Amino acid sequence: MNDPVTQLTNDLIASYARAGGINHLDGKNLPSKTAVTSITKDLLRLLFPGFFDEKLIHSSEIKVETAALLDSILGNLEDEIRKSLEYNPPANLAKKEIPRVAHEITLGFLGSLSRIREILQTDTEAAFNGDPAALSREEIIVAYPFIEAIAVQRLAHELYLKNVPLIPRIMSEWAHGRSGMDLHPGAKIGTHFFVDHCTGTVVGESAIIGNHVKMYHGVTLGARSTSGGQQLRGKKRHPTIEDRVTIYPGATILGGETVIGAGSTIGGNVFIMDSVAPHSLVIYDGLDMRVLSKGEKKTSLDFQI
Repeated sequence: MNDPVTQLTNDLIASYARAGGINHLDGKNLPSKTAVTSITKDLLRLLFPGFFDEKLIHSSEIKVETAALLDSILGNLEDEIRKSLEYNPPANLAKKEIPRVAHEITLGFLGSLSRIREILQTDTEAAFNGDPAALSREEIIVAYPFIEAIAVQRLAHELYLKNVPLIPRIMSEWAHGRSGMDLHPGAKIGTHFFVDHCTGTVVGESAIIGNHVKMYHGVTLGARSTSGGQQLRGKKRHPTIEDRVTIYPGATILGGETVIGAGSTIGGNVFIMDSVAPHSLVIYDGLDMRVLSKGEKKTSLDFQI
């Protein structure tokens, strides 16, 4: 009688030969999802000292603790970035130069943490001021999934801008799994950003979001179509949301040329594929979608669903 483990092993080996497109054997070493997750958690500890640690950190210890954590992250992240660059090296980058470039990218990224913290402080303020259920800023940071998700997106965005393969998406998908909010690392997001409840919100790679934008759960900032596949890579596929826009639950806004003008309010469950003028109110009354001018209080345009 055959050993069941041997039979199962043989079946899997045969599967590896038949469905080779989902194997990664004998190739270049990919970044470790486990390592990137651990690094991301340590980065959150640097961004929010005292909030992601199991023990209280005293002011007298903060410099030593920070230096030790930075040193650990520097080595670990540099290793993962090196593997990413070896997997998909930039044009004209010699293999022997990859370790040096990985070190420079890592140092530059860590140098951006102070600036990221300043932006995250505005996000925390927006969340606290935008949610009457929030008891304190501490509650926002320690309990709201949004803060963790936007912090990771802002970290991943820095690496995305440095053309680091794989790692930004691994980071943002880890946050996606924890928060239910899918923020692509390529999206450009301004200050004072807040998404209440988070769950089901999707922001695509080429989306641009201005300052003081508030969104709710189930909002999609997506592409009109992805049927073009890889031919659409690098093109503006997702909408632009200008400053001081509020988007209510279930709204879907599509298209790279679509612009939601500053000061507008987008009602729940609307479907938009055309630009909206500044200071507009877009509503869906169950039959039609209407765009109203906030200033004139009259219908300026009707869309038939």
